[in-house]
Amino acid sequence: MRILVYGAGVLGSYLAHVLVRGGNNVTMLARGGRLDELQKNGNVIRHYFQFRTTADKVNVISELQPEDIYDLIFVVMKYPDFQAVLPALAANHSSRVVLVGNNVNPTEMKDYLQANSPVEKQVAFGFQVSAGWREPGRMFCVRGPQVQMTIGGLGEDLPWRTVIDQAFVNTKYKLVYQQNMDEWLKSHFMMILPLNFIAPAYNGDLRKAAKDNKLLHQVIAAVDEGHQVLEKLGYTVTPASQLKLARKQRKIFYIMLKIMLSTPVGKILLGDKAVSADEMFALYQAFIDLKSRAGIPTPNWDKLGIHSPLLQS
Repeated sequence: MRILVYGAGVLGSYLAHVLVRGGNNVTMLARGGRLDELQKNGNVIRHYFQFRTTADKVNVISELQPEDIYDLIFVVMKYPDFQAVLPALAANHSSRVVLVGNNVNPTEMKDYLQANSPVEKQVAFGFQVSAGWREPGRMFCVRGPQVQMTIGGLGEDLPWRTVIDQAFVNTKYKLVYQQNMDEWLKSHFMMILPLNFIAPAYNGDLRKAAKDNKLLHQVIAAVDEGHQVLEKLGYTVTPASQLKLARKQRKIFYIMLKIMLSTPVGKILLGDKAVSADEMFALYQAFIDLKSRAGIPTPNWDKLGIHSPLLQS
């Protein structure tokens, strides 16, 4: 299959690696120094837990032209960056697009693509479970033995999911389909944003944060408050196990969080660079909007909010 991975950061680079190893004809869209790296050395990834480095040759472009047609386009980037690329995606004549990453307003993005495209656009949304960081010349990827993407439409089954399945047929990559990715993505950010308030509270010292029982209990309570905001607005928290963990299994949640903060993996997943400042800013603004619409108090969110880039600016 002819596939474009639009975005060559940590997550997009790993996705491109998987798709190349699966036998697809993969192109990556990159700019600046990353464009030069890909052109000179290919897509170089150090797989952190697997103790190995891979290098894949990929086609590379710096702009998406309307006539460049792909069987699938995966757009992998931070939430605040999606808006800037929507016009080029809409103008392009490819018909299948998957937006991958945190996303608070997928419905608006889908509507824009479909209203402004010269061809019928089929749009899905996904979230890839992996992490990492960039170093000169290569990406570090932190993952388990099988990376998973939660993927789906907005309240409907994807009639074209067989096309997505085909792209991964020869890989160890796992696809988990959700019928309503709007609810899943909103639920997800209600979990990750409070967790990412922890590192700024202690200037990135997670081991010290792990000893602050008051802070950890505030974070757990804030996650539940976020769930309450969604419920008040008519959303179903997805998956249900997330709601149960924050509301009925808080002791288990507390123990899990305390352990995670004390491990190297926790530093990668919850460190002060796990979610960029601009993405924190955008997600926090989205929470403020949802909270305003719900009209319910969120005292623990309000206390944790002093660590957000929004209130530090």
